[in-house]
Amino acid sequence: MALDHAPRRRRRTVRQLHATTAGVATGILMTGLLTTPAHAEHGTGGGAGAALGTATRTVGDARFVPGPCPKTADPVPALKGARCGTLTVPENRARPDGRTITLGVAIVPAATSTPKPDPIVWLAGGPGDDAVGEAGMAIDGGLNRDRDVIFMSQRGTYSADPALTCPNIDEFNARAVGLVYDAPSTERLHVQATRTCRDQLAGRGADLSAYNDTESAADYADLRVALGIDRWNVFGISYGTHLALIYMRQHPQGIRSVGIDGILPPSTAGSALTWSSARQGFDGLFKACAEQPACNLRYPNLSATFERLVRELEAHPVTTTITVPGHPQPVKVVLDGGALVNWMTSATHLAPGVPRSLDELAHGNPQRIAEQWAGGRLSPQAFGRTAHGLVYGVFCSEWVPYESRAEALRGGREAFPSFPRSVLAQAPQLTFLRPDCAVWNVPPAPPSIRDVTRSDIPTLALSGGFDAQTGAANGPYVARTLSRATVVTVPYEPHVVFATSHCAQEITVSFFDNPTAPNTGCLTGLKPPQFEIGP
Repeated sequence: MALDHAPRRRRRTVRQLHATTAGVATGILMTGLLTTPAHAEHGTGGGAGAALGTATRTVGDARFVPGPCPKTADPVPALKGARCGTLTVPENRARPDGRTITLGVAIVPAATSTPKPDPIVWLAGGPGDDAVGEAGMAIDGGLNRDRDVIFMSQRGTYSADPALTCPNIDEFNARAVGLVYDAPSTERLHVQATRTCRDQLAGRGADLSAYNDTESAADYADLRVALGIDRWNVFGISYGTHLALIYMRQHPQGIRSVGIDGILPPSTAGSALTWSSARQGFDGLFKACAEQPACNLRYPNLSATFERLVRELEAHPVTTTITVPGHPQPVKVVLDGGALVNWMTSATHLAPGVPRSLDELAHGNPQRIAEQWAGGRLSPQAFGRTAHGLVYGVFCSEWVPYESRAEALRGGREAFPSFPRSVLAQAPQLTFLRPDCAVWNVPPAPPSIRDVTRSDIPTLALSGGFDAQTGAANGPYVARTLSRATVVTVPYEPHVVFATSHCAQEITVSFFDNPTAPNTGCLTGLKPPQFEIGP
C-alpha cells in the first residue's frame, strides 16, 4: 500500500519497501541488444532464439523496444547485466486514438546457465512504488535462482513516462510532523497539497482516470505477449498483491502461478480493513512480548499501555524537538494519538525496540518515537519517488466509492473500541483520504473491481505475524476462492515477509519450482525477536 514504510530490521537480505529501494539508471546496454524482427522466436536466455527482451515486438496497441535500463533514484547493483527496454501502451484504452505512455522494463537473467522457460514478473508495492527500484530485494532473496525476473515500472511510477510524482506532497508530509496529526487545520493543508498535485499533473496532460488497476493489469498482459512469453509466474508484494489478484482475474491467460506477500484483497480494501490489520499486527507483537519472560516482566500489559497513550496524547499532544541528519536546525515533532497509531503501524518493522519505546513515552521521554516518526518523512529518500497520481487513482476510484464513512468508522471502533472518535476518523496511513479523493475527482471504477478473485491458478498467500498493514487474516480470506492456494503465515515478521525472512524466501523460491507443494519446513522452530530491555 502507499503507506509510510518504516526502516526494516537489518538482515543479510533486507531491503526497504519504499524510497530506499530505488536506484540510478545505468544506461548500459549489454552486447547484442539489437532490434530484431517482430516475428523472431523468444527464449529466456538458455534456449534457442533470442534472449528474452532483446527483440522489438508489436502486438495490438503495445510495443516493446529494447533499450537502456530505466532510470532509478539510487544505484541498483542487481540491474548490472539486465536486459532492458520500454513498453509503449495507450494511456487510456477506451481512447485508442489518445496519447501513449512508456513503461520501463528490466529483465534480470537467471543465475543459472539453464533457466526455466517461465520467468517471474514482479509487481511492486505502493501503490506508487517503482518495480525497477525493488529489483535488489527480489534478487537478494534468490528469486532469479533459475528463472529470469522481469521488472516493469507500473504506469505513473518513477521510471515511467509520464511519472506522476508530486514532490509538493512529500514536502508537506515532512512539514506535517510538526503539526497535530488529525487536526482540521492539518486536513486543510493536506487537501490543499493534494489539489496542487492534481492540478499540476492534469496541467501536463495526464488523464488521471487512466491510472488504476484495470489499465495496469492490461499493461502486464500486454507485456507478456510483447515479450513473446507463453507462460510466466507473478509475484506481488503489498499493494502489488492487490494488482496481482485483479490481473489474474481479468487476464488469466499465460499465468502459471502467483505469489502474493502482504496481502491486500481488492474486495475488502479500505479503511476498515486497515484498522483490522493494525489490530492483528499490534496484537501479534504484544503477545510475543507477553510470552517472553523478560519482556513481560519489564513491560507488563503492553497493549493497555499503548491504548492509554493513544487516548492521553489525543487529549494532550506532546511536542518535542529532534535532530535529523542533513537538517542543520532542530526539527519540531508533535505526537498526538493519531501520530502514535501511525508510528506503531510502521514500527512493527522494528519490533524488538517497540516495547522499550512505548515505555519511554509512558515515562515522559518521547524522543525515540519522535525520531522514528519524523525520520522517514524527512529522509531524502522520501522525496520525489512516490507516484501520487497512481496512489489516488487507485484509492479514489476503487476504494473510497465502495466504503461509506460510517463503515470506515465502524471498522475502527470494532478494532479499537477505546480509541477517541477523532483517532478512529482517520484510518492508519490513510489520513484524510475521503476529502483528498473529493478534490482528486476521478470516476468510480466499475463495481466489478470489488469482486473476489476466483481462480484455480496455483497461488502462494504469504503473510507475517506482525503485519500491521495487511493483516495475516487476509491470506485465508483470499484463499477461500482460490482452489489451489497455499496459505503461509511466517510468525514474528512484519509486512512483506520476503524482504525480512530467509524462510519466506526459501518458501517462495520452492513454490515457483513446485506451485502445488512448496517446501514450508523452515517454519518449524522460528523464534520471536529478543525484545530490548531498557534500564
